[in-house]
Amino acid sequence: MAEFDFGERMEEIESAFEEIEKALSDPEVIADPSRLADLGRRHSELREVIADIRRWRQLKTDLGEAREMSDDEDMAVLAKDLRREVDDLEERIKDELVPTDPHDAKDVILEIRSAAGGDEASIWAGDLLRMYERYADRLGYKIEPMEVSPSETGGYDKVTLAVKGKGAYSRLKYEGGVHRVQRVPKTESQGRIHTSTATVAVLPEAEEVDIEVDPNDVRVDVYRSTGPGGQSVNTTDSAVRLTHVPTGLVVSMQDEKSQLQNKEKAWRVLRSRLLQLEQEKAAAEVAGERKSQVGTGERSEKIRTYNYKENRVTDHRVGLTIRRLDQVLEGDLDTFVEALSAQEQARRLAEG
Repeated sequence: MAEFDFGERMEEIESAFEEIEKALSDPEVIADPSRLADLGRRHSELREVIADIRRWRQLKTDLGEAREMSDDEDMAVLAKDLRREVDDLEERIKDELVPTDPHDAKDVILEIRSAAGGDEASIWAGDLLRMYERYADRLGYKIEPMEVSPSETGGYDKVTLAVKGKGAYSRLKYEGGVHRVQRVPKTESQGRIHTSTATVAVLPEAEEVDIEVDPNDVRVDVYRSTGPGGQSVNTTDSAVRLTHVPTGLVVSMQDEKSQLQNKEKAWRVLRSRLLQLEQEKAAAEVAGERKSQVGTGERSEKIRTYNYKENRVTDHRVGLTIRRLDQVLEGDLDTFVEALSAQEQARRLAEG
């Protein structure tokens, strides 16, 4: 990863701002409403950070002058205060210079699936569901069940949720991947530790304006809802299956009694999955983002390990271990989220 050059990046931003201001007075630009609007929007976006940069430069000058007279006690105190103000403003500017993820403010479609480990994997998927419900509650987010497939022995084979709240994607996007648990199952009579996994996929919920889907490309099938084990739970054809023919994506919904409601939920999930496919194509270096999130579900693939015996949780992406698994499972995910956010910020700063 390239090292972030703070001074160089500020000079680039200042130069870009000057070019924009110059262009905004160009008669050719003024005569082009579309270009004028784009430049005006970019000027507005940069105005605050430019003000901070100019303030930072002035503070640096004041700090240099105060240090030159630091033999004076009052000036020495002033130099300390200015140093603190310079450092605080520098951190703020770095935050402003980080390219933002355009999906951070969006709501989320969260999918949890049992993977390796049989019945224990289904139970683990249920434990992860509870963890995310607790986390969402801590943040004041609203959870809307989309699709729930309970397993016959407890837990879930698959759960799809909509999580709604300010910045939901910015807080949950780091949860995508394989979650591995090491513990003694309740059904284990000899006390042996088993390893099981569940996969989590986190999709920014797409609005109709985010992605255009040709209805002619989507095959709609309706059928009778069924419960665990295949028994019928509905006497009408209320379940809906959408198949996006060009990509082969299939979304099924049957939790609602109304066919209309199931169809609406299925469309929301389909749009979100198609949006992610577009993101993957636009970012070739991370092609197959959804696939990389969930992998194959094998025990050897993991982003995080939850070890019950040692009461620890380890996030392998940042090498962070916390020995309070019980609190994490109650939704205390902030330490991991903040560490992963800082890692992403450093990467974005380096990449520009």
